[in-house]
Amino acid sequence: MNLIVSSIGQGLLWALLGLGLYLTFRILDFADMTVEGTFPLGAAIAVTAISQGMNPYLATLLALVGGMTAGLVTGLLYTKGKIPILLAGILTMTGIYSINLHIMGKSNISLLGKDTIFTNKFLESLPQYFDSIVVGSIIILILTSLLIFFLNTDYGQAFIATGDNPMMARSIGIHTDSMVIVGLMVSNGLVAVCGSLIAQSNGYADINMGIGTIVIALASIIIGEVVFGELTLNQRLIAITLGSIIYRLILLAVLQLGFSTNDLNLISSIVLAICMIIPQLESMFHIKRTFIRGGQSNE
Repeated sequence: MNLIVSSIGQGLLWALLGLGLYLTFRILDFADMTVEGTFPLGAAIAVTAISQGMNPYLATLLALVGGMTAGLVTGLLYTKGKIPILLAGILTMTGIYSINLHIMGKSNISLLGKDTIFTNKFLESLPQYFDSIVVGSIIILILTSLLIFFLNTDYGQAFIATGDNPMMARSIGIHTDSMVIVGLMVSNGLVAVCGSLIAQSNGYADINMGIGTIVIALASIIIGEVVFGELTLNQRLIAITLGSIIYRLILLAVLQLGFSTNDLNLISSIVLAICMIIPQLESMFHIKRTFIRGGQSNE
């Protein structure tokens, strides 16, 4: 039972990663590799600041600023430097690796004995692993609500139009370059906050903790879409969180079968590949219709 509770808590915390990537991957319609750098950047900034005595909430906000700055760099490389978005993201991600080493001063920093967001009397009085569920639920509720509010404003609608059809958006006076830059800043800010929360939950930051994060984010998005099907934009944002939890429970089930934690990246890739293939199989073999007919015949 503790493992299930822990997986749900981790799913809530990691859902921020999926929400961040959704803004660029689904709404702006491009893959941003910067997230592989901003995730450990958020962890490095928060853990280093906390280890130096900073309040953990301020350290998390500092991580947000760091992530948004990284998104700004990628946005400027793409819109002003005319560098393809994939290469712009890789360049920023590669540069962040060295920046993280300078921030931390070494490849790994522990938070042993330091206060974090998860360190307070109320959270410590809860049963084991419930602290992640409480913190994750509050943060996801606040940030998802803010994203829904933003996407329903005039500015948010212009942001969506930029991803749907950039030429049409420019023709009606939308400054698409600004929309892309803002999207990358918000996206990478959320990813950096996710990195800072995961680091505080785990009790350390490591220079290599960003490897494979883009696959985890995509898994949350794809699983949410596959499981819940056709949804409105607002519902999709909620489905990402549920997809993140389902993904963690799938990993837990696989590990219970005896696989090593060293295989997590391989398992993540396989899970994501299967989820992306399922819609193709469904359209070819009408799996849902078959199940529905089977259920009706049993009735």
